[in-house]
Amino acid sequence: MRSPRNKPLVLGALIVGGLAALALGFYADERYEIGEIEAKAQAMTLGSVSRGEQAFGKYGCGGCHTVHHIPAASGTVGPPLDGVAARGIIGGRLSNTPDHMRQWIEDPQGVSPGTAMPNLGVTKQDSRDIAAFLYTRV
Repeated sequence: MRSPRNKPLVLGALIVGGLAALALGFYADERYEIGEIEAKAQAMTLGSVSRGEQAFGKYGCGGCHTVHHIPAASGTVGPPLDGVAARGIIGGRLSNTPDHMRQWIEDPQGVSPGTAMPNLGVTKQDSRDIAAFLYTRV
């Protein structure tokens, strides 16, 4: 039989172990959800999330927009892009669909002449990839 003095140590170890398991469970759930979100974004846009993040940097999108966890995305000219996947309207006038997102990224001046967002010569594939990346920003 254990002495009463060891009960707090055993109880403490169980609590710490349980909290660690709980934290790992949350991390695993979050990683699963992120993977699921990425898969859905790629299926919707026919783009690649990883290539989209690279293209976002290549075209200098972060010079005008902020995106959490993207160090080079700290611009304040355009709207923040976290949560863009949940917005009903993009570009001030288009319903938020993958085709409209791609259209806005490729030709913002064609959608809304005079908008502050410039045409950057984004290719069709790069617009699909950037859209996939943006649809993971929930």
